[in-house]
Amino acid sequence: MIYENSLIKVEIEKSEIPWLKIFTQKELKEFSECNQETKMEILRALDIIEKEMISYFNPEKINIASFGNYVPHVHFHVMARFKEDSYFPESMWGKKQRESTIELPSLNKFYKHLVKKLEN
Repeated sequence: MIYENSLIKVEIEKSEIPWLKIFTQKELKEFSECNQETKMEILRALDIIEKEMISYFNPEKINIASFGNYVPHVHFHVMARFKEDSYFPESMWGKKQRESTIELPSLNKFYKHLVKKLEN
């Protein structure tokens, strides 16, 4: 986990691409169960993460997904996608297209910068 407050937490998904997950702190099954404050905090974090990924990594596309079939807890995936990643243009859960040739700047530097943005 790289960030948390009383409403949400942000975790790293280990992957060849920059991939973060935003979870609600409360164990809620559906987004519609979140109160307005939690919904706004999720959207604030999504906005910051997407903008910072675009600025830092210059990806081909940002993917945002909400799946909760295996983990019935409100969460969102935010992924920076690149033409050179193994699955592009498929989803990261899709059919592998190639071996990745992606070279990225420091993820640790990105996470430290992102945490500062999320804390503001």
